[in-house]
Amino acid sequence: MDFFNHIQGVLHGENVPVQRMVEAVGTPFYLYSRATLEHHWHAFHNAFAPQPHEVCYAVKANSHIAVLNLLARLGSGFDIVSGGELARVIAAGGNPQKTIFSGVGKSPEEINFALASSIGCFNVESFEELKMIHELAKQQNVVAPIALRVNPNVDAKTHPYISTGLKENKFGVDIGEALSLYEAARDWSHLKIKGIGCHIGSQLTSTEPFVEALKEILKIYDLLLEEGFTLEHIDIGGGLGAPYRPGEILPSPKEYAEAIKQCLGHRKVKILLEPGRAIAANAGILVTKVLLLKKGHHKNFAVVDAGMNDLMRPSLYQAWHDIVLVNPSSSSCVPYAYDIVGPVCETSDFFGKDRELPLEPNTVLAIRSAGAYGFTMSSNYNSRPKVAEVMVDGDHFEVIRPRESIQDLFSTETLLREN
Repeated sequence: MDFFNHIQGVLHGENVPVQRMVEAVGTPFYLYSRATLEHHWHAFHNAFAPQPHEVCYAVKANSHIAVLNLLARLGSGFDIVSGGELARVIAAGGNPQKTIFSGVGKSPEEINFALASSIGCFNVESFEELKMIHELAKQQNVVAPIALRVNPNVDAKTHPYISTGLKENKFGVDIGEALSLYEAARDWSHLKIKGIGCHIGSQLTSTEPFVEALKEILKIYDLLLEEGFTLEHIDIGGGLGAPYRPGEILPSPKEYAEAIKQCLGHRKVKILLEPGRAIAANAGILVTKVLLLKKGHHKNFAVVDAGMNDLMRPSLYQAWHDIVLVNPSSSSCVPYAYDIVGPVCETSDFFGKDRELPLEPNTVLAIRSAGAYGFTMSSNYNSRPKVAEVMVDGDHFEVIRPRESIQDLFSTETLLREN
């Protein structure tokens, strides 16, 4: 669910008409709902009770420090994949000791930063990384908390670009090598084994792949216990999908949790989970305005002021986003099928195709389900300033990131010196 609803035809963010924010901020801009973010986080937290667990929000989905701060206040942990994301968590008041560091390419500088910050755990994805973490921890004279991210070779049945649990993917340790790596880690003085985990992909629409992956992880977990290892947690990763289409029914956090708990059986081990999209996607919209309508013999185009540099998902993944009017259309406006496109100089610059909408110049649209992998993946391509970000909270709103200016685009660049 979310708190973006039409009231008498007028789209509201919580209790504020979106048009009021358009008049204050201009377009395009991202709009996030505090109530939606908090509701979605609580849905996961409550679903896993009373099983010992930690909800570690996946920062890559939406890394704005205001978003992270809201979740940190709720007691959330965090899943990060870079030193920059760790710095954001700390700046937002998040607890590094409740933070999990994943990713196949952690640099020595990032590992040292994480060690100095007393990170909760490294999810290790190769023997080479395991060795590097040990050497750096030894240099700092600290003990690095680690878990192996095991690749269970399970098909997540999602888009190939966001599938991470197959043998041909770059992520994780091959399941057949896991035991030998744990034995190596046990012998190294500056490593502390905390757990085991996996993450098989994003936007999963069924609980079956999660269960299949967990069954494979539990085989290794039970074997490790038999071999005398002490494991504090199992990290089941993230990946639960968010509904993008009206009426789309996906597993709820409660259904997801019940499937996981049933698979765990009698085991009372602490579960770490890393939801990102399922918390943030429907907590945000991208608000944009129609610049002009271009009608042709074969296609009608509605050109808006947002572009693929602002929201990459349709161009990158052929992702579907619902597109709705912010305000009722004028009585003279007739619906036509339009491709909703941006001004960027790429044919892939589109948000939706063949959308039946009553449009005219200056019509304001909301691209829904844009709170995850929206601003975080945006760029300055075509020298376009990044858009503003706004948070609505009940009956008021505030700009949490101002729109970039043209000067911001090159403020850190320099001209070459003359010879």
